[in-house]
Amino acid sequence: MSLSKTIGALSAALLLSAPAFAEGYPERQITMVVPFAAGGPTDTVARLVAEKMSGDLGQQIIVENVGGAGGSLGAGQVAKADPDGYTVLLHHIGMATAATLYRKLAYDTLNAFEYVGLVTEVPMVMVARKDFEPADFPAFIEYVKGNADKITMANAGIGAASHLCGMLFQSAIDTQLVTVPYKGTGPAMTDLLGGQVDIMCDQTTNTTQQIKGGTIKAYATTTPERLAIFPDLPTAEEAGLPGFEVSIWHGIYAPKGTPAEVTERLSKALQVALADEGVAKAMADLGTAPSPAEDATPAALKEKLETEIARWKPVIEAAGVYAD
Repeated sequence: MSLSKTIGALSAALLLSAPAFAEGYPERQITMVVPFAAGGPTDTVARLVAEKMSGDLGQQIIVENVGGAGGSLGAGQVAKADPDGYTVLLHHIGMATAATLYRKLAYDTLNAFEYVGLVTEVPMVMVARKDFEPADFPAFIEYVKGNADKITMANAGIGAASHLCGMLFQSAIDTQLVTVPYKGTGPAMTDLLGGQVDIMCDQTTNTTQQIKGGTIKAYATTTPERLAIFPDLPTAEEAGLPGFEVSIWHGIYAPKGTPAEVTERLSKALQVALADEGVAKAMADLGTAPSPAEDATPAALKEKLETEIARWKPVIEAAGVYAD
């Protein structure tokens, strides 16, 4: 057989096998890697959608927590996994910022993954220890700027949502603060509750319970409009800080080379999960909402990632904060 005929036969075989592979997918358990510790806000989101996606797919999705390096360790693990649809990644905005934040990233962010879809965009809230002096957000900004060398701002580590929000806040007020990185959201919140640090900017999925319980003090949200869960809490813009707007979006990815039919099947299951009333209620209780069906698609997530990499690159470069 000639070389051209051999290539043609192989191509035809691949075309025929891909739909057959997708038709039987999934035939076994799927692992969803969350690149952060169990119990954190991203883990909470992952477990909500994994349970409902499992029902639609007819196979269990188990969540595996692979924390470290601001999420890049878990992402790198998935990038190297077999592209068969049985290992996926649920990551937040750190997927975009890591491309600039880390000098030695083990994967090429835009070219190491296939896309499944957006899951949710979680709002952020500027919070402080419960006895922090300022009465409102304008006073908060003035006080922080006037005491920059004394104010301690906690975050959950380089690349974490709280770290990114903190960088954007410091850029917005043109003031460098004393930052205190922790190994995770839990210890950072514990020290904020205990008064060992002064302020933090973190996701509603991690702050709602404490705000409602009065154990921390909330000053403003980072959203365009007020949140239904906190109707009396002003947005940063209406409280006098335009441009300070950020949400922590989450998306699901698969290793590069995963068949399109498989990522589309996963996307369909994601859409089913996000349309579930129980998922919507659970997210509402955490101050967020499921992504609409048109955003829970490969194309929407790809566009979001590209846009966010471009958005955060100058912020990170201006801050001069990098990780090896």
